[in-house]
Amino acid sequence: MKVLKMVAILSFLLLQGCASSLMKPADGSALVAPPGENSRVVFLRPSSFGGAIQASLFDITGDETRFIGVSSTGTQVVHDVAPGHHRFMVVSEAADFMEAELSPGQTYYAVVTPRMGAWKARFSLWPIKAASENEFNWRNADVAKWIANARHVQNTPEGEAWFNANRASIIEKQADYLVVWNKKSAADLAQRTLAPGDAFAAKP
Repeated sequence: MKVLKMVAILSFLLLQGCASSLMKPADGSALVAPPGENSRVVFLRPSSFGGAIQASLFDITGDETRFIGVSSTGTQVVHDVAPGHHRFMVVSEAADFMEAELSPGQTYYAVVTPRMGAWKARFSLWPIKAASENEFNWRNADVAKWIANARHVQNTPEGEAWFNANRASIIEKQADYLVVWNKKSAADLAQRTLAPGDAFAAKP
């Protein structure tokens, strides 16, 4: 167990030096409408706090852990999925999560936000909602600026290779922090869930 934790720490320190090779610029910006009947989730990282630290994104719906990409300051990462329930994860020094109930043909946005950790910045995922008690909602005029200024990047074969090499330590961290996540209250989970009415086209 201690060996795996040390491997996890070293692998994420390595990630900081090679993130630029794990992602590449995508052609054009993220489209508002996903293809077909899919749903689209766009992960933004507007804050420059902890900018030297990269955050890796995953879709952990069901029994599968899928690598989405690496979130860097000023980028947007697009993830198209089947509609319905999904659970997403962000990993750096720790892991955090976000739930989603997605409608077909809709685009949703979430923000990768830094917070203080023991050794370096940690990250959380906050859905941009139609209305919320925090800044992550469509009533906030800054949200449009975050989207407009974000560079669209996408995964590379090198990114998938990095994930496969570190899969065991990532899944261990996922299991450890899900224990904390599953203790959240219903009210807390509601604030951390993308609901069907939070779609981009449904903003007030």
